[in-house]
Order: sequence, then structure tokens, then C-alpha cells
Amino acid sequence: MTELLQYFQQELPHINGFLEGETEKMDGLVRDVAQHVLLAPGKRIRPVLTLLSARALGYGKDDIYPLACSLELLHAATLMHDDILDGADLRRGRKAAHLVYGTTETVLAGDVLLALANLIGAGYGKSRISSILASGIMSTAQGEIREIAHISEPVAQRDTYMEIIIGKTARLIESSCRIGAALATDDREIEDALGEFGLNMGIAFQLVDDALDYESPSDDTGKPEGGDLREGKITLPLILLLEMLDDKEAEELLAGLKAMTLSDERRDEVVARIREKGLGTRTRKYAADYIEKAKNSLKPLPDTPEKRILGLAADYVLTRSK
Repeated sequence: MTELLQYFQQELPHINGFLEGETEKMDGLVRDVAQHVLLAPGKRIRPVLTLLSARALGYGKDDIYPLACSLELLHAATLMHDDILDGADLRRGRKAAHLVYGTTETVLAGDVLLALANLIGAGYGKSRISSILASGIMSTAQGEIREIAHISEPVAQRDTYMEIIIGKTARLIESSCRIGAALATDDREIEDALGEFGLNMGIAFQLVDDALDYESPSDDTGKPEGGDLREGKITLPLILLLEMLDDKEAEELLAGLKAMTLSDERRDEVVARIREKGLGTRTRKYAADYIEKAKNSLKPLPDTPEKRILGLAADYVLTRSK
């Protein structure tokens, strides 16, 4: 993993420098909101995946940095809007932006970031790049809509859960890889290979994220412990528990989630049972299957250092603790 860490350390100053410069240009009404979210500690995995995907195909120009950062702008915008919809208190270890600056300002800042990402993409003069960005935004919005509907009518169905996480997380990571490929080549088969890599890595990323919600304290994750349960979200660790319960207890738990009437004691009990039964670990095992698919998708790519680092990035997803 040393090679992966070195790559991130090499690229983060370029990424962070661009993000700082762009937010400084914004109107004061939204600048502070954007900086609060964008410049908070983050993994920057999406822009780095764009860089790696393009460079794995031989693209060496420095003009790639704005395009790579456009994915971080999109991601930050979705975080702002998601936190408002979810009523979240924390994001990346900080108080959520809407609680610091207000809901109206946060919505506007998210809109500005969405528009800026599209403007950056259009500047490259390739319609495919604009199409990938638009598709990523649409899929993310659809995933969020499905999740809201799922909270309103909670069901312990794996297929529904997978549709949600593919939309709200995996498609944007897929877009990060596709957009790097589209800049470097017009070969759609190669783009599709990198897209499959990003999609499967993105699914695994969210599976691990959902496992962490029940495994790690908020100091590590930057989010409240058991936050998904508190927000009424049914993720795979909870689905696995519900599948183990008798019908009556499962129905009572689902009814409590729907009505948002679970007491703190009941939530703590559910979190404890998920930990006790090792359901976070089981969720990580499902993630491992998607990481294997992701790495297999890289086979058509030429052998380059960046291809190797992409494989290391996939492996890292399984081992992360925050």
C-alpha cells in the first residue's frame, strides 16, 4: 500500500490547490459553505481515480486536474443536499454545513458546485465527457430518491438496497473512471472496462461504509455511531439481522423504523446485536466479491504503474476503517 499512499500524497496538493482556488472565486454567500465541505479532510478518491484512469491509458497532460476535481465538486454537492434531506448533524468530523450556515445557503452552494462541475466538463470540448457528468448526476439523484422512498416504506430486500447504493454512490465512482478514460481515448471498450472497475469498486465502497456505521465510533468515521439506523436507513448489516429475526420481531422493527419511534435503548440494542453477530464482517465479505470483479475488469488495460495502483486502491477499500 506504500505505492498507493505515495500516489495520493503526490496528487493531493494539486487537487486541494485547485479546489481552494475555485472556492475563493465564489460569491461570499456560498463561498464559506463550499469551503466548509470541500476543504474538510477527505479521501479525494474520485479525482484520484480520474487521474489514474487517464494516465493508465497514457494521458500525461496537466490539464486533467480541473476535470478530475469536477467529480469532487459533484460529490461535495451531493453531500450538502443529502445532509439536509437526512437531517444529519456531522459530516467528515465537522458540524453539517446546513447547521452552520443555514439550509438556503447550503442548497445554493450545492447548486453552484453542480453548475461549476458541468462548466468544467464542457470546457474540454468532448460531448462524451459532458454526457458522463450528466449521467453521474442523474444516477446520484435517482439513488437519493429511491432511498427516501425506502425510508418511507422500509423493506428488508437486498435488491432494493443494491439499487439504492448503486445510484447514490457507485455510479459517481464509475463516472470518475469513465471520464478519465474518455479524456484519454475514444475506445468505448476500454472506457467500459474502467467503468466496470469503478462501478464494482463503488458498490464495495458503500458496502464497507455501511459496515463501518455499525463497527466504528464517530471519532473514526466523522459520522454519528449507528447513524443509518437513526435516520431510518436499511443497509445490508440491518437486512442481515432482519433475515435472522422471527417474522413478528422483524415486522415490529420495520414498523418502528417507518414511524421513527425507535427509542435510543432499542437502537443501541440493534447496533449491539449486529456487532455481536459479526454482520459488519459479513457485509465486508460481500464487498470483497465486488472488489474481485473490479480488479478483473482491469485486464484489458495496458500494464502500467497506474493500472497497478488502481488494483491497490480497490484492495484499500476493503481494509479502511473510516
